[in-house]
Amino acid sequence: MALQWLILAYAVAAEAAIAILLTIPSPKLLKNRLVSLVSLILQPALFIVPFAGFQLLDIYWKSEHRLMCTSEICTAAERDRYEKSIYKAQRNVILCAAACLLYWSIFRICKYYKDVQRLEEVEKRYKEE
Repeated sequence: MALQWLILAYAVAAEAAIAILLTIPSPKLLKNRLVSLVSLILQPALFIVPFAGFQLLDIYWKSEHRLMCTSEICTAAERDRYEKSIYKAQRNVILCAAACLLYWSIFRICKYYKDVQRLEEVEKRYKEE
């Protein structure tokens, strides 16, 4: 199970790095190449959305079937283990949400950049006429 979260964490880190690369100012030629490369990667990288959704369902199912340790008969170790599992679940929910949000933002950044590029080309054609 930890391997799934490791894969998701690396995917989120890669998405964050790509989002930063897309938003920093850079020369137009470099930006064109970067956007075209990221656009090619976006479709295969779509696996992250259903993967994160599946992980969210897994977290929900585990939280519904988790043994509660709120009574006074629980030992301190059991209570600590219960609280630790709750914190890990909250961290993993944030990780899943970040994966989906970062994928969407990268997709929109690329789409906006392509739209701006297309409009610049149309404007250039109108100026030439």
